Amino acid sequence: MTKKEKLDFSKPLVVLAPLAGYTDLPFRSVAKKFGADLTISEMISSNALVYKSQKTLKMIEKSPSEDPYFVQIAGNKPELVRDAVLLLNDVEGIDGIDLNCGCPAPKVFNHGSGSNLLGDLKKLEEILSTVKRYSNKRYTTAKVRLGVNEKIPVEIGKAVEACGVDFVSVHGRTRAGKYKAPVDYDAIKAMKAAVNVPVIANGDIKDFDKANEVLDYTKADGVMIGRGSIGKPWIFYQLKHGVEDISEELKKEIILEHFDATLRFHGDHGALMFRKLLHSYSKGYRGANEFRDIVNKISDPSVMRDLIENFF
Repeated sequence: MTKKEKLDFSKPLVVLAPLAGYTDLPFRSVAKKFGADLTISEMISSNALVYKSQKTLKMIEKSPSEDPYFVQIAGNKPELVRDAVLLLNDVEGIDGIDLNCGCPAPKVFNHGSGSNLLGDLKKLEEILSTVKRYSNKRYTTAKVRLGVNEKIPVEIGKAVEACGVDFVSVHGRTRAGKYKAPVDYDAIKAMKAAVNVPVIANGDIKDFDKANEVLDYTKADGVMIGRGSIGKPWIFYQLKHGVEDISEELKKEIILEHFDATLRFHGDHGALMFRKLLHSYSKGYRGANEFRDIVNKISDPSVMRDLIENFF
């Protein structure tokens, strides 16, 4: 009997996107608990991994509940990427390695990584094939955009498929489109129609209705949600259970769970890190501006917890 696959594409997959500065272990464990099918680490530079920076090693730690769990790496030199993969091979509990071919940040792009690879598909294939060749993990995947300046979704889809990926997630903008240009769901649809591996749609999926609309329109095999889950990780609960309405009690439970997990992982410093998250969580609530002003002055975890209890 074959081992049961950890990812089931018979129904749409709901994935938490890797998001630098947000999708740390505490946030991922909350997304997982409330319905994400797959969580992925923040983007890790192959370079930092190979040089075993402590901060980087902490970034690949996972919560026991994260199963399946992927680590996302970025890199543009085959030998460095190979060494990073070999290092990850020794780490238990990682089910897949995802290659970042989409990050638009100048620092990453100018280094030749992330979305830079979309401008040189030969190079992209060389790097991605390196991951596939050396990894001992069950899954190899890629996260892409539609191109650097021009949209070439079909070419990109075929290039990653040729490397033997298990699925591809595509953000429906070019590198030039950053996070502002309208998302081109037709281009995602075109990539999906052109390849035989599952395609996960990403980009501006901000709520329950939008996720269902995108799945229906693009025929994608799942959705990947990043910024749309910041300040509302209950989107995973909504999609998992097919319900749009979430009680205020459940929202508060999720926020407190996230706060407690942040303190457990980051220590008391977690309270400072949580300020920006409370800015997001309080959006749309009455008195949010005053609440944010108070939050910005608090560094004591127990005072912050009381404030959360009373505000939400």
